[in-house]
Amino acid sequence: MTITGRGVVARRAGEPAHVEEILIDPPGPGEVLVRVQASGVCHTDLHYKLGSVGNDFPYLLGHEGAGIVEAVGEGVTAPAVGDYVILAWRAPCGNCRFCAIGQPHLCAASLNAEPRMRTADGVTLSPALGIGTFCTHTVVAARQAVPVSTECPPVQACLIGCGVMTGIGAVLYTASVRRGSTVAVFGCGGVGASVIQGARIAHAAKIIAVDIAENKLNWAREFGATDLVNARDGDPVAAIKELTGGNGVDFSFEAIGRPETLLQALWARDLAGTCVLIGVPDPTMRLDLPIQQFFGLGGALRVSWYGDCLPSRDFPMLADWYRRGDLDLDRAVTRVITLDETEPAFEAMERGETLRSVVHLPDD
Repeated sequence: MTITGRGVVARRAGEPAHVEEILIDPPGPGEVLVRVQASGVCHTDLHYKLGSVGNDFPYLLGHEGAGIVEAVGEGVTAPAVGDYVILAWRAPCGNCRFCAIGQPHLCAASLNAEPRMRTADGVTLSPALGIGTFCTHTVVAARQAVPVSTECPPVQACLIGCGVMTGIGAVLYTASVRRGSTVAVFGCGGVGASVIQGARIAHAAKIIAVDIAENKLNWAREFGATDLVNARDGDPVAAIKELTGGNGVDFSFEAIGRPETLLQALWARDLAGTCVLIGVPDPTMRLDLPIQQFFGLGGALRVSWYGDCLPSRDFPMLADWYRRGDLDLDRAVTRVITLDETEPAFEAMERGETLRSVVHLPDD
């Protein structure tokens, strides 16, 4: 049975998104209907709204979500109706060339539901990153809905679905940060703050936070940064070298997605160090890389997709870390808002005022 809900819809590139009535069809085979309880406001949603991701308007925005399974489609044995879940925008298919060799985090055929949601005037919606969570209800592939402990509340749990998992996964899986190593993080917004937490969890000895905004550097210290570098005050590479005895760091992370900061992250490494690119660049960006200098420094430049995570394994683990007090998700939530306040939340994010605004949809 088709149900009526509400969702934040971007109709045209660059225009404000508005809350609209939406129609949600029942889940099909291998799919589930989820009542969304909370959703984080991420930069990727802004990219969708601006039209820099694609042109499949109208978009149903949102992709960091947590909620309750309300219905399941044919053949679904898990999750079950009533399960509390975090939504993943990647769900391994189990059959592609990467899944077949034991690398499901690189799945080339990630699962999504068929289009099940449309506007009141009958236009099919494109859900952001295949899920769409700025809404009362959404339909996703069953494997995208990962059950977790209810001891991690929706406002906090939803952040695990993208930004937190991306940052922590980049540390633990993409880079494999070692105990006692040195780390630099370029860009201390929502993802960068999670990289810092991941480095702390990995027992890095020195965690250097780099940004141009004092409020973000202050947040970075709260999440575990041992040293702060304001790049407005001078060359951050020189500052990092000074903080590491002239050597540079073992691991650097770029969480902005800009050529100039990626180069800084590369040159801030020690010999044979690892640099991880997490920030998403736009299609116009190019990198002018002195190859001999890069060769002489050695090491590796890696790209982290979703923190190279496996949601079915990692979401419950991170929720448990929150329960134990090892992962701080409370401080990651800057503002709790309603569906009708998402447009001001985008504006606050662009001004650098928030780590994460979270849309909360309380139970009726």
